[in-house]
Formats: sequence, structure tokens, C-alpha cells
Amino acid sequence: MTPSTASLADLDLITLAERLGRLCREHDVTITCAESCTGGGVASAITAVAGSSDWFETGYVTYANAAKNRLLGVPEALLERAGAVSREVVEAMVAGACRDSGAGLGVAVSGVAGPGGGSAEKPVGTVWLAWGDADGQQAERHRYSGDRLAVRDQAVREALVGLIRCLEAR
Repeated sequence: MTPSTASLADLDLITLAERLGRLCREHDVTITCAESCTGGGVASAITAVAGSSDWFETGYVTYANAAKNRLLGVPEALLERAGAVSREVVEAMVAGACRDSGAGLGVAVSGVAGPGGGSAEKPVGTVWLAWGDADGQQAERHRYSGDRLAVRDQAVREALVGLIRCLEAR
């Protein structure tokens, strides 16, 4: 029996990635990821699944703003105005990743994993995620608790769950 969407958060990362792979095959879509604070965690979870090369070809770890600009085409002015941890930047990241890779669906993640780097406006645990393609994106802000590892793990999990939800909605 397939778990309901509501129970996705309870599944381990490998199970989520396997489910994502089945959906990618069903919908004949490839995916990409553009990661900052997760440092490749989304790509790692995906590629832990045997056969993931059928639906995942390219991932980007753009930890620095210069990499977001150079590899994903996120405008420097946008990074300066909105900051890397923002709706606008994660939407631009996922659009750029899909344009560059040719993927039909992508996810982008940027946040403050901690323990430092937070501010009153963007405290530690603040993570923006966006899902979509080169033409349209949707973004969500999350506030995760715990240490750096916990924040990153929760963001990876949410990235996978969001990709699954996007595909289930098709």
C-alpha cells in the first residue's frame, strides 16, 4: 500500500527517494536540485537509490552567492537586495537549474543552518525551498529547530516531499 501524502514526513530519506523515482518514471520527467545550506544532501539522498540516473542527471551545490550567480544565473542585484535566504533567490535558483540541466522539475534550498549566521529577520533554522521548472516556481519558508545537522536533514526531507507532491499533483 502506498503511504498517503500526509504521512510522507514519517518516511526515511531512501524511501522518499525511491517513491520520487517511481513517480519520475511514471511521469517521464527528470529532476534537478540546486542546493545551498543542504550542501548536496538532496542529491545524495536521490543518488543513494539504484537506477536514479534514469531520472536524475544534474545537481548543483551553490553554497556561495558567486556560485548561485555563475552556475544558476541568479542576478547579483537580486542576491544583494533579497539575500540568499529568500523566496526570490530560491525561485531563481530552481529556474536556473532547470534551464541549465534541461530537467522538467527541480527543487532549490537556501537557508541558515547555524549555529551562527542568523539574524532577527532570518534566524537560525530559517530555510526557503522552491519547486518548479524554468517557467514557474512555488516557494515556501520553513523554520526548523535543532542543531545544524537537524536543520539540514529536515530541509532535505522537505525538498523530497515537495518534489513528490509536485509529481502527485500532475
